[in-house]
Amino acid sequence: MTTEIRHDWRREEILALFELPFPELLYQAASVHRLHFDPAQVQVSTLLSIKTGGCPEDCAYCPQSQRYQTGVRVQKLMSTEDVLENARAAKAAGASRFCMGAAWRSPKHRDMPKVAAMIRAVKALGLETCATLGMLDRRQAQTLKEAGLDYYNHNLDTAPEFYEDIIHTRDYQERLDTLKHVRDAGLRTCCGGIVGMGESRVQRAGLLRTLANLPAHPDSVPINRLVQVSGTPLHGVAELDPFEFVRTIAVARLIMPRSMVRLSAGRETMNDELQALCFIAGANSIFHGDKLLTTANPEAGYDWILFGRLGLQPMPYAGVTVHADIGCPGNARDNAA
Repeated sequence: MTTEIRHDWRREEILALFELPFPELLYQAASVHRLHFDPAQVQVSTLLSIKTGGCPEDCAYCPQSQRYQTGVRVQKLMSTEDVLENARAAKAAGASRFCMGAAWRSPKHRDMPKVAAMIRAVKALGLETCATLGMLDRRQAQTLKEAGLDYYNHNLDTAPEFYEDIIHTRDYQERLDTLKHVRDAGLRTCCGGIVGMGESRVQRAGLLRTLANLPAHPDSVPINRLVQVSGTPLHGVAELDPFEFVRTIAVARLIMPRSMVRLSAGRETMNDELQALCFIAGANSIFHGDKLLTTANPEAGYDWILFGRLGLQPMPYAGVTVHADIGCPGNARDNAA
């Protein structure tokens, strides 16, 4: 077990971690986790789709692609006031970070002032801000930084060698270029991937290796469990073994020890026991709220019940009040009804 920050991981080393006996892997991951974080605290984010559907890309997992018939209704960019209404509700329900996602290949320059206004308004509520808008150039990344954005999300999705099985409308280097623009602008990065898309363990290790060997480890690493949506090419793919998912969380914690490791998409289909194993393995961030862009997520009140059963607390952030007796910010149980 190593606790040093490295950017020179070899795939063979990462595979050796995957192959550890399950109890030993969880022990090592939990030990590293508590060196850098309080293991009883979980960072809570809420994700809002500020522009839905109509995306020209062909990501095989995505119901927002205009190429697939998934029943997603195209919606134009929301108004700042509508975004603020959602942000206030998210804060009242216990979120400390508010993430805004738009189904764009990349934003047009004319859209940037509108997005910047949203960021400034949400930031004024005392929430951390995150955005995922597709590919950015240097100027756009700087605009977001000047608006007060804290995090930019841009996932790698999968390993370089499996990428062309999933996406054909942008290449891997374009994703890496966007991450560089984000880092150069001084924004914190939120970057992870999706597992359960038919990739092998070797390819899962390849995704984690690429993330860990970036010039700086992502500040947040979302690990998404594929949500299969009818009409997308990946609908019907064999589901990933739950223990393999936990192993992925644990290995991410070991090789990126200071990053937030987030349980993202797919939590709606995880039982309480699987989520608890993920927290033991080093996950310390979740998306909270009834929907993730266009797919379901556990009901908000249910998360607080699970937190109470596990003795977990939401990670504090300025402007968010933690209810000491039940671990729920504000009156989240009432608001979730």
